[in-house]
Formats: sequence, C-alpha cells, structure tokens
Amino acid sequence: MAETIEIEEIEERVILVGISEQDGDDAEDSIEELAELVKTVGATVVGTMIQKRERIHPGYYIGTGKVQELAEMIVEYDATGIVCDDELSPAQLKNLEELLNTKIMDRTLIILDIFAAHATTSEGKIQVELAQLRYRLSRLAGLGRSMSRLGGGIGTRGPGEKKLEMDRRLINDRIAQLRRELKEVEQHREVNRARRNRSRIPVVAIVGYTNAGKSTLLNHLTDAKVLEEDKLFATLDPTTRMLELSGKQQVLLTDTVGFIRKLPHHLIEAFKSTLEEAKYADYIFHVVDASNPQYDKQMHITYETLDDLGVKDKTIVTLFNKQDLRKDAEPLFDFRADYVMNISAAKGEGLEEIKSLLEKLLRENKIYIERIIPYAKAGDIQMIRKQGELISEEYVPEGIAIKAYVPMEVYGKLD
Repeated sequence: MAETIEIEEIEERVILVGISEQDGDDAEDSIEELAELVKTVGATVVGTMIQKRERIHPGYYIGTGKVQELAEMIVEYDATGIVCDDELSPAQLKNLEELLNTKIMDRTLIILDIFAAHATTSEGKIQVELAQLRYRLSRLAGLGRSMSRLGGGIGTRGPGEKKLEMDRRLINDRIAQLRRELKEVEQHREVNRARRNRSRIPVVAIVGYTNAGKSTLLNHLTDAKVLEEDKLFATLDPTTRMLELSGKQQVLLTDTVGFIRKLPHHLIEAFKSTLEEAKYADYIFHVVDASNPQYDKQMHITYETLDDLGVKDKTIVTLFNKQDLRKDAEPLFDFRADYVMNISAAKGEGLEEIKSLLEKLLRENKIYIERIIPYAKAGDIQMIRKQGELISEEYVPEGIAIKAYVPMEVYGKLD
C-alpha cells in the first residue's frame, strides 16, 4: 500500500516588495494588485516595501541596504516569506534566500498558484502544469530550500508539486509529454473552430482585465452558470455558450482568461491556444470595470495583450461595466473601440441594448430582401433561417412572402 503524504496547511504571512523605477509609474497600483493576488491564494499581507531605484538590482532585486531592512521587517512582523512584484531570476532568488533565510516568492509564482487552484478542465490542468514546469526548470539552481520539499502554502498547489526534486532531464521529459497532450487538445479546438466556421454562426470573444465582470456578463446573457466571484482569476477555463437573438439569430459567446499586469510569459505561452479565441472571433466584447480608479491602465494592458496575440481588424465593443458601483457620473471613453456602452451585468442593466447592438452588427454584412419564395423551393426558407435573419414570413397563393437579412453567399443562391 502506497504511503500517504500529508501536505501541511500553514498560514502564510508575507511582506510585499516592489521597485519604483521612475516618478509617476504604477508601482503602488501594482503592489495593491499583488496584495489582491496574495489574498486570493489565502495568504496575509503583513507589510510592504517599495524602493525607488533607476533599475532593478541584478543580484538582489532591491538594493543591499534594503535587503538588510527587509530582514529586520521579517523578524518584526513574524513573516513567513516575501513576495516580489516582478519575476525573479535564479540568481536573485538564491541570493535573497541566503541573506533572508525565508521563503522567497515572486508575482509569477503567485499567479501560477492561482491558476493551479482554479483549473478544472483537462486542458486547463495541462496548461498550468506546463507553465509551472517551465518556470521551475529555469530556476532549478535558485529554488533552494523554498521548493526542495513538500509542504503547505503558496507554490505547492496543482500537478507541479508532485515531485519537486525532479532533475532537469525528468522535467524536460514531462514537458515534452505535456506538449504532446496539449497539441491533441489544440487539434480538437481547431476542429471545433472549423465546425463553427462551417456553421457560419458568428463568434464574440469576451475579453478584459481580470475581475472586470466577464463571467457575470456571460451568465446573464446566456444562463451559462459560470462561477462568479469577486476575486482575481475566479474563472480560468474558457466557456462558450449560444445566445439567441430576435429572428432566431444565433451568436456564440466565448469567455476568455482575464488579463493582468505583468502576465507571466510562461502562462501566455501555455494558454496561447485559449487566448487566441479572441484572434479567431468575429467581434470583441471588451469588458471594463468602470468602478476601478485604474480602469484606463487596465484597458491599456488589455489592448497590449491583444496586440501581442495578433488580434487586429476586429469590431470592438467596449462595455463599461459595474456602473452601479461608480462614484461619479463622468463619461468614459475608449478611442480604440467601435462602440461604447455603459452596463451593469450584475444588475442586468444594458443587456437588452447589447443584444440590439449585436443584431445591428450582424445586419451590417447582410442584404435586406423582400420576395416570394415558391412552395417548390420552401427549403430555401430553412437556409435563410440558419444563415440569415428571417424577419417575417406569410403564406400567399404564389408562395411564401418573406422579409429577411441574408449574407451575400445566400443572396447568390436565391433565384
């Protein structure tokens, strides 16, 4: 009988450490966001340190004088570790651990931990484990005591903690296996994508900063029953649901992984096939938390990520969500969007306007027709229903009198 290994759950008490490289940067906002990430993984923030430097120290992340100050803070606050706001190099990781004699973590590790906890589908679990192993492979020399044994706390969740002492060869073997498995999943996704293209059902990708309300919007439009929670990355696995519009038109809505500052490149690479749902969509719904004071910076980060993924030449509808939580009535703008709407998905406000806009968008590339379809060609009605918008039909002696919007290829097939 296999021996059961008990994973001890310990209370993590951490100090957040960040660098401000110039006046007016978003270092404080980034640290606040890091605090939310840490809270999401179940740890407690007991202190914060932000050092102003021209550049990150190559050996210690912060200056050596600040390292000594940090050591005193660890003792004073009885902290169990520190979390740096940037991804640490192996050298920085090793040097800080030797000087501070405590658990050293960075933003990337925290985000990976959240993803490991929230992945539920087989694809999501493969992607997370792949990202974890790539992260650890590049840090074998620097992980030291922090990751050399099984134990509770941040960084030990998900499939990646099963054998932390794996050497480089074993990790590379596992990465190769995961890549093969992920390739099979991606091929399945490609088949589904091709099937959607053949059905000619328009696809809308819902994108935006994490916790902007994307899942709430999907739930209220389609009754998708996706988890809604006021946490960063509450939902991880993409969900696609059908939305029925007037005239029996159908649209597929796809929720995507939320974006965030300094999204680890390990995750962007591992989740590329999932994130690329936006690349192959017909329309983009950009959901923005209008109640967040940093909404403009969050919008900028979302667009940066979309640009990195090669998402371009798409009709973008920006939905300024959470209007019920706003403290002012100043109008909000998005100059990159084709359309802007104010909504409150949780309250159901603005949802009918979204549907009306979708109907308008779908009609833009269609031709309006009024004609009588002979009874001998009644099958054309089904083609119009499937690929166009049938507004009305009336049975008359000569045939079926219809009013409809149809795509160009359907128009060419009608006599």
